[in-house]
Amino acid sequence: MAISSKARPVLLITALVLVAAGVVVARLPEEGTPTAAPPASAPAPASTPAVVDAMGGDGAGDPYYPQDGNTGYDVRGYDVAISYDPATRRLDGTTRVTATATAELTRFNLDLYALVVSQVEIGGQAAQFRQEGDHELVITPATPLARDAEFTVSVTYGGEPTLFEDRALGRSGWQISASGGAFAAGEPHSATTWFPANDTPRDKATFQLAARVPDGWSVISNGVEGDSTKADGWTTFRWSHPEPMATYLATVAIDRWTVERSALPDGTPVVDAYAPGAEGGREHQRRLPEVLEFLAGEFGPYPFDAAGGIYLVDNIGFSLETQTRPVYAGWADLDTVVHENAHQWFGNAVSLRSWADICLNECFASYAQWLWDEAKGGADLDARYRAEVERRADSAAYWSRKLYDMGRGNEFRGVYDKGQLALHALRRQIGEESFDRVIKDWLAEHHDGNASWPEFEAHVERISGQDLDGFFGAWFRGDQRPPDEHLWPGPLRR
Repeated sequence: MAISSKARPVLLITALVLVAAGVVVARLPEEGTPTAAPPASAPAPASTPAVVDAMGGDGAGDPYYPQDGNTGYDVRGYDVAISYDPATRRLDGTTRVTATATAELTRFNLDLYALVVSQVEIGGQAAQFRQEGDHELVITPATPLARDAEFTVSVTYGGEPTLFEDRALGRSGWQISASGGAFAAGEPHSATTWFPANDTPRDKATFQLAARVPDGWSVISNGVEGDSTKADGWTTFRWSHPEPMATYLATVAIDRWTVERSALPDGTPVVDAYAPGAEGGREHQRRLPEVLEFLAGEFGPYPFDAAGGIYLVDNIGFSLETQTRPVYAGWADLDTVVHENAHQWFGNAVSLRSWADICLNECFASYAQWLWDEAKGGADLDARYRAEVERRADSAAYWSRKLYDMGRGNEFRGVYDKGQLALHALRRQIGEESFDRVIKDWLAEHHDGNASWPEFEAHVERISGQDLDGFFGAWFRGDQRPPDEHLWPGPLRR
């Protein structure tokens, strides 16, 4: 994610970040808005086999957001079908979640925010269900699910999607665009404002979407574009992404798009979409093939089967690396394009294990902007580094922002700027050859998976052959200005 430069000073002063940092507060209905009826439940089966109750957990155990996601199963894929009418702002959907039980289950949870469920089936059989709190969907199969069994749960739901709004979180999830359309974007929460999911980056899965909208509107999403079909004044748009994806990286964007289609030199399809009034984004997006070629040289081959961008006219506070096709705010520039596409490697192909590991996403995407400036603009990064260190020399607030395990609510406080300095210092500490190997081997070894910051530290030490406990402690785990021995490594010493 890239944050608007206008928003960053506020974030640094108030620690208001665009990542969830606490209890999510649901938006209260406006006066005169009808409230949703309580969710119905399917009738209980006449009899249930006598087994020991085995329940999946209602959280995946992230230290910062312990109730995000669920346990007891591993999702293989999401097949989402929605209808949305911008005139009424109503969404109706049926989502099929294919998963494998990791324990014998008599009960398990999915996450779904605010929308009302009307029916749940597992393998074609009606299942009991209830909705708890603002996002837990508790499901009881008619027959217990055996460990290692693959199953498909189908959830039918509807209502007016809303967004997550919190003093520390800001606004994320389902949002109404200036044109009257809608889009879904945000982290760590977004997906569950429009489809039920195991909402944790630890459970990556494939994704496909069929989205039905009134004629005249169109839909952009992740992955490869499929055929669209028309019937009775509505058009259904189809998208498919067969590579594993964390749920917060899924998007749907509904507008009167201007769509441009092209291909990278290797044939990878590119779909770019511009909302009315956002056509100025073409100036930056036309350089996407050049950006991806450069990043592939730094990080390894582009990791996905599609590329592109979604350009909003809305000046929301962030742009987001939605997988294969980032969502860009109205203020996005070429630096933002570099940043969000660097995330296709750091954050998307290789995803964090816990939100304490966010530097694995943001520090590297931010440093990619420095690498771009070095390669394309001839920037002297050593000089830039020295100037920034000297400018911040007496700022205790600047150095106090930890880059690893920074505490819930502080995830984005230091990773964009202090993170650039830290990675440049690391590059100079271990040398150019080792730094190149560190990056490319890390991404190849963890492709399509998850990894943690401590694993990255061990990886760097293994490749460099150096004991870097003091360096990592000073730069990434510490909350003070690093001592000179770590602040001025290698050629940075004068």
